[in-house]
Amino acid sequence: MTTIALILIAVALFELIIFFHEGGHYLAAKKCGVKVNEFALGMGPKLFSFTRGETTYSLRVFPIGGFCAMEGEDEASDSPRSFNNAKIWKRMIIIVAGAFMNIVFGLVLMLITLLPQENFASTTVSQFSVNSFSSVTGLQPGDQIVKINDYDVNTSTDFSFALFTLPVSTVDGSELKIYKEDCSFDLYVRATELVDKDTTDEQNAALVKTLQEAQSKLAAAESKEASYAVFSDYYNKLADVLGKEHSAEIPKIEERETRQRYRTDITVIRDGKKVELKDVDLLTLKKSAEDDTPQLQIDFYIEPLEKTFGTVIQQTFANTVSVVRMVWGSLIGLIKGQFSLNDMSGPVGIASAITQVAGESLKTSGFGSAVNSIVYIMMVITINLGVVNMLPFPALDGGHFLMLLIEAIFRKPVPLKVQSVINAVGLVLLLGLSAVIAVKDVWKLFTGG
Repeated sequence: MTTIALILIAVALFELIIFFHEGGHYLAAKKCGVKVNEFALGMGPKLFSFTRGETTYSLRVFPIGGFCAMEGEDEASDSPRSFNNAKIWKRMIIIVAGAFMNIVFGLVLMLITLLPQENFASTTVSQFSVNSFSSVTGLQPGDQIVKINDYDVNTSTDFSFALFTLPVSTVDGSELKIYKEDCSFDLYVRATELVDKDTTDEQNAALVKTLQEAQSKLAAAESKEASYAVFSDYYNKLADVLGKEHSAEIPKIEERETRQRYRTDITVIRDGKKVELKDVDLLTLKKSAEDDTPQLQIDFYIEPLEKTFGTVIQQTFANTVSVVRMVWGSLIGLIKGQFSLNDMSGPVGIASAITQVAGESLKTSGFGSAVNSIVYIMMVITINLGVVNMLPFPALDGGHFLMLLIEAIFRKPVPLKVQSVINAVGLVLLLGLSAVIAVKDVWKLFTGG
């Protein structure tokens, strides 16, 4: 029953997104004096409808969309209140209003997701994990990250998007920084091997402190010999912390010709000055013992921001802007080939993702957290809809807006027949893409791919 409730909540929120989008067109049309023939939620046959004034309001069978049918929008009309007879600036407002309302609704959903949080994430490094790579290749506590791989970082959303879209690199395995990373990581492995069921919390804390001391010295080392000296010194200091025997032999650091790393340039504010850090390595691990696929792990902690009325409002607006940038960045990545068709999802894939995320949240944190996860995904979807729908592509609002721009520039509308053909071709292409994505989503659902 709980799963069914979550699915119903997701469907209701999805239709609410459509309601806000089409509602934007509807309200703008009414304010601009354009006649609205029908306002519908859902697609397909009508479940029920009623008429108030000049507009029919309907609910349709399939909860996958909706529409706001205006007089003279897609056909010739002599009515003075038809869309095509309205002044061009009014038509532009009507077209843009749908996307605008999506962004407004996204702001509301963002606020809802932020309110339960005890504090917010900043973009300032507080400390490093005990197996950190980045601590020995450039980053320092107190660094405020403002750019990763040429992507501006203003919020935690920017931070996450920039990191998790990084490409993996094959690097020279003989580099000093790789050697220092291996020293640091092997010390961490040594510490985990020394810990047993009798290790106290105080001893664990002392181990962490000792590892952090070693990281600091490794970061300052200027040669492999100096790095190995630090490694050798701390290899048995870790044993001293737990009162264990020293190792009879200090192991060597294995060197290979190449390594895979998530490596990036990072710009930080350090002591009030902008500092460019080149080739910072982030913790790169194998997916599993059997799978060598490199996986990125964040190897440092971020300072929290205190939750106040001011930070709630600031974070709501800032993170909404970040999601808009994330959607736009994803579209650019798709054009550049950074993302593939396999990374795209339609209604089936989105529903599957919502179910998985909500189910995981339900197991770990309860019903409230599951709902909050759904709200967050819906926030991304509504902003995605607002941004994508304004792309200058036929059959989208952006394509329609482009036609209006051409009309404004040349003082003459694009012939309705030409618009109809262009929109029909665009619609066929969109439906074809949607069908391909739907088949791919269903395939992944049944194969687990």
